[in-house]
Amino acid sequence: MLGARWGGVGDDSRVRFALMLFCGLLLFNIFSETASACAAIIVAHANYVKKVVFPLEVLPVVALGTALVQGLISAVVLLAGILLFEHRVPPTAGYFPLTFIPLLLLCLGLGWFLASIGVYLRDVGQAIAVVVQILIFMTPIFYTINALKDHPGLQFVMRLNPLTIIVENARLTVMRGEPPEWLWLGVVTVFCLVVMQFGYAWFMKTKRGFADVI
Repeated sequence: MLGARWGGVGDDSRVRFALMLFCGLLLFNIFSETASACAAIIVAHANYVKKVVFPLEVLPVVALGTALVQGLISAVVLLAGILLFEHRVPPTAGYFPLTFIPLLLLCLGLGWFLASIGVYLRDVGQAIAVVVQILIFMTPIFYTINALKDHPGLQFVMRLNPLTIIVENARLTVMRGEPPEWLWLGVVTVFCLVVMQFGYAWFMKTKRGFADVI
């Protein structure tokens, strides 16, 4: 996979590879930074649990917002790099923000879930760090999903990772000048919406015991 070429005119240049890599990383970093921050965010703000009547469910949203600001700055840098080095921004780049929708839903759902689990299992942050390192290789960041075209079974398994669909569709729209894969993007968006609802419900149900544990 890592030795595969990106394909297309000029796709094998170092600049093209760097832009492709940066595109994947900026989306993945929003996910990884949110997950890492939320794992200990309630414990880090224990005074909000014990002394103040505060909507604790806002804290994971703040963590996501912080990561999103950095991600949006990176997105501007990406678009500037494409314009500078390739002298064009494809019209399909207008679809690029759509790839952020399932990403934000996924981050919110996991953020609420991890924030809750982190209160009861204080070592969950260390586990998340390991999982993130594994996910970065299970997500097509350093390669493209087309590198697995000779292995359709493995390619399908990779597509079960929502981050795969998000990253691939981002590259299609902003790098390759193609519209997103609407079916896959729609399925992942619905899945991430379910994850968000589950995460919020779990957080609201378990937060009643935060004060006793902390």
